[in-house]
Amino acid sequence: MSDLSRLVAAFVVGAGVAASGLFVSGGLERFRMADRSIAVKGLAEQDVEADFAVWTLGFRRAGNEFGAVQQALSADREKVLAFLKSRGFKDEEMESRPVLVQDLLARDYAQGNVAFRFNGAGQVVVRSPRVADVAQAALALDPLIQAGVQIGGEGEGPSGPRYQLRGFNDIKAPLLAQATRNAREQAEKFAAEAGAKLGPLKNANQGAIRITGDDGSDYDDGSSRVKRLRVVSSFEYELR
Repeated sequence: MSDLSRLVAAFVVGAGVAASGLFVSGGLERFRMADRSIAVKGLAEQDVEADFAVWTLGFRRAGNEFGAVQQALSADREKVLAFLKSRGFKDEEMESRPVLVQDLLARDYAQGNVAFRFNGAGQVVVRSPRVADVAQAALALDPLIQAGVQIGGEGEGPSGPRYQLRGFNDIKAPLLAQATRNAREQAEKFAAEAGAKLGPLKNANQGAIRITGDDGSDYDDGSSRVKRLRVVSSFEYELR
């Protein structure tokens, strides 16, 4: 090889290394002229409205007479059911759970200075695809509170609905297709920058779709009605 050829070859390799450093942030994972291959990552994101809601509406009572606490909880349960029916929920969307009453003095670690001997709680669970109706009902609890219903479980305040995305499979395929298109566009761009053409696909890893809330959190705790779906797929192409 002549000195000029060596100089040109060194320039091409150096340019390829420099280009790979510049393209990493744009999705380039690996760029190798030696084995004529390029590896890229394709990103796709989409915000999707939840399609199902589960709302556990808890209520509690305390007192010194077992029967009185139990009766108060039963009455509260009827008030909760009446409230939900007034909001348009059907019987099949509501699950009424048995009330539970605990004798605080009957526990192994019981202390005699409790304010009330009996502590009880009940729950009504709403399961519905009418997400907007559930969200609105959760913000309209004033009538129950004014009626004396103590909303919330033991030692905690009202808990809001949990929103789910049950139609995930309907969104999965288009999202993966978008990530694939994104990766190929980047691969074609990088190959053109190197003076090559994109060849057949050698390897592919579609990756896992990650679901988070739209509030910037790292995981979905169910409190957000809008779910952010994100997938990063990896692809390796031959170069020509």
